[in-house]
Amino acid sequence: MTRWLAEYAWLPEHAEPTPDVLIEAEDGRITAVAPLTGGGRPTAGVEVLRDAARLPGLTLPGLANAHSHAFHRALRGRTHGGRGDFWSWRDVMYDVAGRLDPDSYLALARAAYAEMALAGVTCVGEFHYLHHGPGGQPYDDPNAMSAALVEAAAQAGIRLTLLDTAYLTASVDGAPLQGPQRRFGDGDALRWAARVDAYRPENGHARLGAAIHSVRAVPAEQLATVAGWADRNGVPLHVHLSEQPAENDACRAVHGCTPTRLLADHGALGPHTTAIHATHPTSADVTLLGESRTRVCLCPTTERDLADGIGPARRLAEAGSPVSLGSDSHAVIDLFEEARAVELDERLRTRKRGHFTAAELLAAATVGGHAALGWGDAGRLAVGDRADLVTVRLDTARTAGVPPVGAFFAATAADVSHVVVDGKQVVADGRHLTVDVPAELRAAIAAVTA
Repeated sequence: MTRWLAEYAWLPEHAEPTPDVLIEAEDGRITAVAPLTGGGRPTAGVEVLRDAARLPGLTLPGLANAHSHAFHRALRGRTHGGRGDFWSWRDVMYDVAGRLDPDSYLALARAAYAEMALAGVTCVGEFHYLHHGPGGQPYDDPNAMSAALVEAAAQAGIRLTLLDTAYLTASVDGAPLQGPQRRFGDGDALRWAARVDAYRPENGHARLGAAIHSVRAVPAEQLATVAGWADRNGVPLHVHLSEQPAENDACRAVHGCTPTRLLADHGALGPHTTAIHATHPTSADVTLLGESRTRVCLCPTTERDLADGIGPARRLAEAGSPVSLGSDSHAVIDLFEEARAVELDERLRTRKRGHFTAAELLAAATVGGHAALGWGDAGRLAVGDRADLVTVRLDTARTAGVPPVGAFFAATAADVSHVVVDGKQVVADGRHLTVDVPAELRAAIAAVTA
């Protein structure tokens, strides 16, 4: 059994952190959570405090990064040379995508996932569409790139939901994939499903999910095939949705409806589906998403980096869509920044304050993200849940003098000191225990950008 004594811990259903909490875990699961003040008592008596590891600061459940493109980490700081837009940024992204192979992808993803661990991320959803070799030629192992990502997460010490993505066409009207895009395609949804069926992660740290890249990339008549595969296998389904107004316009021109309506008509919405971005939904779209209990994953740092716009986060949540968070293109890997940006962007959009409480933002970054990724037993400091702990220092230049409840509006990823994943310590005193993150990022990025 392992024990930790948290100076403050944010417990489920509590509006703010609780002081002096003893947490016990065995075999990767939390077995006891005992506040030591206000009448609480540790299960084995006060003497257990002698061997409890102290966690000074605020201890949170593990953070879930529900939307990642690992190879985009190589783009940070390299796409700001002109005015541009999402589409010009995409050209630079395709250039990096064209250079990767299973070995270089393993190195880059391991470093990116280790950076996530340093930021308190204990589980990531990888929206994976870089399936094949240059020109679209499959590797000898058609799932070699998938296996590289699974191994990368294992070496970085975090859990992974591999959201294997169907990416079949270049535009809503069915134009064929061109250039670097050929690496993404399997031909049609049935062949996509056959390839995914042939691969199952062997390690318990990784699970499969499915994704429809977007209504641009999967023909309408094949949406149900992808959604049906996810449903039959009981796994999450993710989809980029209304990230750009141009996507909405093209869908209306070809299908006479919005992307949300198209997905609904083909059975792709529901509680096991997560819509990524949902930046430009109509009022009717918001209602469709909410009434179907489709989840939404907001990625504010990427959405602002790409000038995508500000989505209606509060309206989506009130309509019935649970919110999660993602770092997407990794312009920043910082779930605290993503969380507070949800609130701050709403302030910019409405010119009013106070849209999300700190507890709501915590839920989006923890239990909401884990649920979206199919890990319903994670994201809370509760008996029976996975022993994922993230401790944030409250004595840095950013957090000194800040009450623990205000951490989501003050802390950054640099304030994370300790990270435990499934009961195993991955980060101690702000350093990853097995990966030299800066050095490996430099080497891996140089290998695909030189």
